[in-house]
Amino acid sequence: MAIKSSNGANLGFENKLWQMADKLRGHMDAAEYKHVVLGLIFLKYISDAFQEKYEELKAKEETEFADPEDRDEYIAANIFWVPPEARWEHIQAQAPQPTIGRVIDEAMAAIERENPSLKGVLPKDYSRPTLDKTRLGELVKLIGDINLKAREYGVKDPLGRVYEYFLGRFAAAEGKGGGEFYTPQCVVQLLVEMIEPYRGRVYDPCCGSGGMFVQSERFVEAHGGKLGDIAIYGQESNPTTWRLAKMNLAIRRIEADLGPHPDDTFHNDLHRDLKADFILANPPFNMSDWGGERLRDDPRWKYGVPPENNANYAWIQHFIYHLAPNGIAGFVMANGSLSTSTKAEYTIRKGIIEDDLVDCIVALPGQLFYTTQIPVCLWFITRNKKSDPKRGYRDRTGETLFIDARRMGHLVDRVHRELSQEEIRLIADVYHAWKKGDGYKDKPGWWKSATIDDIRQHDYVLTPGRYVGTEEKEDDGVPFEVKMRELTAQLKEQFEESRRLEDIIKKNLETLGVWFD
Repeated sequence: MAIKSSNGANLGFENKLWQMADKLRGHMDAAEYKHVVLGLIFLKYISDAFQEKYEELKAKEETEFADPEDRDEYIAANIFWVPPEARWEHIQAQAPQPTIGRVIDEAMAAIERENPSLKGVLPKDYSRPTLDKTRLGELVKLIGDINLKAREYGVKDPLGRVYEYFLGRFAAAEGKGGGEFYTPQCVVQLLVEMIEPYRGRVYDPCCGSGGMFVQSERFVEAHGGKLGDIAIYGQESNPTTWRLAKMNLAIRRIEADLGPHPDDTFHNDLHRDLKADFILANPPFNMSDWGGERLRDDPRWKYGVPPENNANYAWIQHFIYHLAPNGIAGFVMANGSLSTSTKAEYTIRKGIIEDDLVDCIVALPGQLFYTTQIPVCLWFITRNKKSDPKRGYRDRTGETLFIDARRMGHLVDRVHRELSQEEIRLIADVYHAWKKGDGYKDKPGWWKSATIDDIRQHDYVLTPGRYVGTEEKEDDGVPFEVKMRELTAQLKEQFEESRRLEDIIKKNLETLGVWFD
């Protein structure tokens, strides 16, 4: 049976490739092997894109005097220039040789040399002695056959699909450490479907491997837009993850400003003057060692200085600081952010609520993330809740929508859960119906539109369960007295069965010499 992903795609193709690639890992740690595999997929991708353009120019060589070796032809088409020693046919021809590691390292160095935007991005340690060259050669052959295998499944954009799928599988294989660079696709899709980044500046100050940006571009294209309708800005502090993001975006031809280097968003904000139309983020949960003691007078802390032992409210205020006047931010937070009562966090949350910035809160089920099994929530912050005729939004000043989705999702393995496409669509539809006033109605146990006064009465706690109440149960028409008689009779039968089983157990134990008084 084929596996289905949260985006409904058939994963028989990707999963089969993963199983084959994982067999070649041997005793190598998943975190190390990740860079070996993803680097090769990237190399194959840019080589394929180059080769496609090369063949096009070759066909025009005689009639239009096109030169397939003219570097400018590729730059004009937004295609990376791949020198001869880095082209996949050359690499695959060398795959059986013990020198294959050095061949790949030289190819990576040549690509960086010819394409300044990739400088310092690609892995270049394939020749290290600890990497089994026979397995590496087999991996080169496997990746070289991706397009052939994709045709069997009718898959478009196979290398992009495989890259994204492998990111998720490596995150699962690495466990807690893996989740630092990867946000589950269903969560990213839900954020994007809710804030709808059609056109404008999209910002993620803790962008991981760039999944928010990929999903945003998909959303634009799915709604009739095109690459370039949104301008992408990001930042990532982990050098390895920053390189993953650069490759992930390059493999999809998405242009993004991730800064000239990886850096800490709190201590060196590379987009200091940016005011974003859309902010999408999954910051590290409950980060204790963030250097807050060195930022006590930071202009971002409009609502109060965040505690030094937890960065949650530093992230929230950073998002607000970078939000344009009509912008909206959607981000993941630990559930504790909704109700924490420490003086500093309570004061900040109260100020944000009183300024009417909280648009919507969604409580998600547990087990969605590789980093933690605890439930998390989504915050949606906006500076402007007034009516927007262009998008059909009604005035929601002084109101906040609470959605309790903790009972949604389904297990995809023993420990991980996903939201289905139907559930993602339902949550997004409820939110947009509320924004538009288009047939929206509160649903007890699931969603509720609350006023600031309601939130004040709950002492500024934002936990959706406080507001949505309990789900209404259908009346089956059976009188209470009849139900009680039936339940009492059933309970009596269960007691009698319990005593019967107890007697059997005692007799069996007696045969073993165990006696009860």
